[in-house]
Amino acid sequence: MDTVPLHPVPPGRGSASNQASRYVEWDRTPADDGWTDEPPERRRTLVSPDAPRAVITRNQSPDVPFECSINPYRGCEHGCAYCFARPTHAWLGLSPGLDFETRLSAKYGAADRLITELRHPGYRCSVIALGVNTDAYQPVERSLRITRGVLEVLESCHHPVIIITKGALIERDIDLLAAMAHENLVHVMVSLTTLNAPLARALEPRAASPVRRLEIIKTLSGAGVPVGALIAPVIPGLTDHELESLVASAADAGARNAGYSTLRLPLEVATLFQAWLEAHQPDRAQRVMSLVRQLRGGRENDARFGHRMRGQGPIADLYRQRFALALKRHNVAPRSLDLDTGRFRPPQQPGDQLTLL
Repeated sequence: MDTVPLHPVPPGRGSASNQASRYVEWDRTPADDGWTDEPPERRRTLVSPDAPRAVITRNQSPDVPFECSINPYRGCEHGCAYCFARPTHAWLGLSPGLDFETRLSAKYGAADRLITELRHPGYRCSVIALGVNTDAYQPVERSLRITRGVLEVLESCHHPVIIITKGALIERDIDLLAAMAHENLVHVMVSLTTLNAPLARALEPRAASPVRRLEIIKTLSGAGVPVGALIAPVIPGLTDHELESLVASAADAGARNAGYSTLRLPLEVATLFQAWLEAHQPDRAQRVMSLVRQLRGGRENDARFGHRMRGQGPIADLYRQRFALALKRHNVAPRSLDLDTGRFRPPQQPGDQLTLL
């Protein structure tokens, strides 16, 4: 697949490309005639309303430890160059490149819609993962507070939730998280990619810094909130040498458990990530992609269940062994979900008949 290096990356963004959605009937091919060296234009973040018929999404994937998830946003301002969710923007007719980072959709009525779904007579409680496809604590959440509203609903009806984030804004909601932790209703996984600050700034331009993410783990742990580290993605030839140091740093900060996954490059992400490599790590680009293909059976991506999260072959086996040894060395448990689903009670509304028990 050809890369699209195009113009310099706009400040604070992870992609230099705004290639069209794969579903459109036409596309533009940008060209540089060499007559200008103007800096790239800053792109403002635009947020539009999203009104889905349901906010709880269900999956049957054997690769993830949950069946239900809620994503308060489509698109993610963090702008991670490797984000596996980028291709979902194509469904909206938007680019998985810059549009994914700058043209967001927000589920403003998510909390009210969630109440309706949790009150349905056929609803059966199962752990909900919050912010899986895109980060529930990305920068726009500071003002929109959609994630906060969802958490308030879950806390009020004693519903278990896991949260995966790399956003420091989660500390705002420690009051809710601590209360839920007291009833074994919450677990937080803080995503760690690298301890190299300059690399993180280029790779994840609007996410919290590596040091800040370790502080999040320490703060949550200190408040009694069960917290672990998700080492993701492990990028072969770029961040894989940090696997042990990431586990060690997370353990020192107070992480109780940890998990990991390797780089995934579905659909447009392969093109976008290769362009990022050419722009930021040109001396490593060919080796990184060679190792990716070795992990993926000679392809850039392998979407098969059982293979897509960690790959296969000698390199994948080595990652598994190294990770297991790192967990043992630092007394960190493997990632697990053991939350209480028995406390759940449907949200109450004015006029509801009181129960006898």
